[in-house]
Amino acid sequence: MPDLWRLPATDIAARIRARQVSAVEVARDALARLDAANPRINAVVEHRPDDVLAQAAAIDAAFARGDDPGPLAGVPVTIKVNTDQQGYATSNGLRLQKDLIARQDSPVVANLRMAGAVLLGRTNTPAFSLRWFTRNSLHGHTRNPRDPSITPGGSSGGAAAAVTAGIGAIAHGTDIGGSVRYPAYACGVHGLRPTLGRIPAWNASVAERHIGGQLMAVSGPIARTIADVRAGFAAMCGRDIRDPWWVGAPLDGPPAPRRAALCLNPDGMAVQPAVTKALRDAAKRLEAAGWTIEEADTPPLREPAALQAMLWLAESRRGMNAALQQEADPDASFVFAQMEELCPHPDLNAFMDGLQKRATFVRQWMEFFERFPVAITPVSGELPFRDNEDVESPEAFRRIIEAQLTQVGLPLMGLPGLTVTTGLVGTVPVGVQLLAGRYREDLLLHAGAVIEAAGTPPSPVDPA
Repeated sequence: MPDLWRLPATDIAARIRARQVSAVEVARDALARLDAANPRINAVVEHRPDDVLAQAAAIDAAFARGDDPGPLAGVPVTIKVNTDQQGYATSNGLRLQKDLIARQDSPVVANLRMAGAVLLGRTNTPAFSLRWFTRNSLHGHTRNPRDPSITPGGSSGGAAAAVTAGIGAIAHGTDIGGSVRYPAYACGVHGLRPTLGRIPAWNASVAERHIGGQLMAVSGPIARTIADVRAGFAAMCGRDIRDPWWVGAPLDGPPAPRRAALCLNPDGMAVQPAVTKALRDAAKRLEAAGWTIEEADTPPLREPAALQAMLWLAESRRGMNAALQQEADPDASFVFAQMEELCPHPDLNAFMDGLQKRATFVRQWMEFFERFPVAITPVSGELPFRDNEDVESPEAFRRIIEAQLTQVGLPLMGLPGLTVTTGLVGTVPVGVQLLAGRYREDLLLHAGAVIEAAGTPPSPVDPA
């Protein structure tokens, strides 16, 4: 059966379960697609065909015994290189960590295995996974498969590029400042940043996560369909005692009014006309399905974004800067220098005040979601950026970080966000970001499916 790589994850899982195709056949087809497409985009930076085929054979053997390997049985899934996968380097895009071999799976990887996923390969990230572009001195440069002149996004740029090009049906990504949501936007697919604590996280290979990471960093799925985002999310959410932040909240909450806030300029951010057009288009799609839409402003994002940067840099200034100097990655060095220019060095009182203010912002946002269960916002104030534009000049960096206000401002509150791709402007993707209250990813996925049903860019694509 040719071109299995084109199928959504839900279709692949159903066909394997019905014994219409074997997991090994799916794996061979996925590996062939990787070999054909990856050289042009460098999305997957490590894969082991024998390991992939062995995983698939184990799925087929389980079905032959009458066992149920899980809801994603045989579905090819990629894993980001900043996350522990037993036997593979958790490089995080760093030469310093190229030999840091994980001795055990992280919780999210373990959950995907338990769901029956076949782990296809490791996807690229910028150095230190802190950039909206994907290039590093260890693994090289990842290209956007729709248009190589624009960024594939970051830091999960390899993940989004891979799934867009048909390399795997679901991609694992991580998000502390837009690293799932923005690559999905740039590549013209969908990506979910879940609520903090939804998906367990921990890397045994490195030191305990810094406090900013513990409060803001999450894993999430990137996929070509909302149904696949939902399936990936459900598989990733399983209980794991290694993450003390994990919360076993139900995946579906109580009914909520079909009412959404259309937030065209959140907290005063500037938005390009093409982005505004996409926002209004998404609102009309929901309205046609019976939703009530009201234009409104969001609660604060600008001050949370500033506090987010303070928490990042408070930690990097304690020791990460030494690693930055040792790694000497030109992109990372430039980006961190610009961030330090924009963020003054906090004293202990400023640090404590920032953590204290976080509760105020969470409260304001939760009150907002009592009125509007869903908010429609820009993913970015601009269409996807020209590739590596952020390191062209300090002025370019400042403009870009301002355009990313909705990416950086949200994680401080631990809230979920879903990127839904809606169309193309020429060859450049555009879409919207949906926001909801804590543990209400179900509302995001429901609204996202309505928007998706009215049209999205064709995918998967052959790399341009």
